[in-house]
Amino acid sequence: MPESKSRNKKKATAKAEKSEAKVGLSGEATNPRWLAPVMLGLMILGLVWIVTFYLTSSELGLPIPQLGQWNLAVGFGLIIVGFGLTTRWK
Repeated sequence: MPESKSRNKKKATAKAEKSEAKVGLSGEATNPRWLAPVMLGLMILGLVWIVTFYLTSSELGLPIPQLGQWNLAVGFGLIIVGFGLTTRWK
């Protein structure tokens, strides 16, 4: 006996629901739990790195004296990576 077309549709929609991405209560995809702390942490760390370099560069040579002016590149690099993570925010 042939099966009706409506039975096949129910099976197909059940499979599609299982394969969807992780969704929250509002029906939108959620962020990983680590995203916000890492994103903000990198941006703040980069800012602290640059401020530390500017405040101590003439006296102590912090944060890493061997890098010299490249300490700015490290600080801005951390900030850029933090902002890059904002593109994953949903």
